[in-house]
Amino acid sequence: MNRDEAWAIVTEYTASDSLRKHMLSVEAAMRAYAPRYEGDVELWGVVGLLHDFDYEQYPAVAVAGHPVVGSKILRERGVSEEIIRAILSHATEVSGVERVTIMEKALYAVDELTGLITATALVRPNKNIADVDLTSIKKKWKNKAFAAGVDRAEIEHAAVDLGVPLDEHITVVLHAMQAIAPTLSLDGSLAT
Repeated sequence: MNRDEAWAIVTEYTASDSLRKHMLSVEAAMRAYAPRYEGDVELWGVVGLLHDFDYEQYPAVAVAGHPVVGSKILRERGVSEEIIRAILSHATEVSGVERVTIMEKALYAVDELTGLITATALVRPNKNIADVDLTSIKKKWKNKAFAAGVDRAEIEHAAVDLGVPLDEHITVVLHAMQAIAPTLSLDGSLAT
């Protein structure tokens, strides 16, 4: 599966601009991590891009919902088991698929973190991710009321499992998202 095919599936199943941008953020972070672990940048990017494609239509994280339904859709379309397994592994508690490969661990590690970084950028007056740095993210990290849905403990455990110190992990993901800021509308274009 190539990126264009993956993006076609995302746009077919996901109308929400914010969810699409989340998947683009995860894709960017996965592409940033792939070379570090001698992974296939395209493969890792496709996994990141597709990981939540079914969430909008099948939001219940359950056997009858995300990502289990998505895995069936992808199988019907001939998507490789490697991609499907990685997507299932980001919801182990539902799918029963444990994270084993470094790609699977990376997907889990970057998923929640992209949300916290996006929220940090969006509360800035200029809404520009270029002005976000590790210090500003760590400040928001400590405020449990900020982006309360982001499970900080999950991110910490995932970074350990990935073998990357937390500050370094945050920086890798932040830089990946900064590199695609216009695509994410985090380039100041949303500032009023």
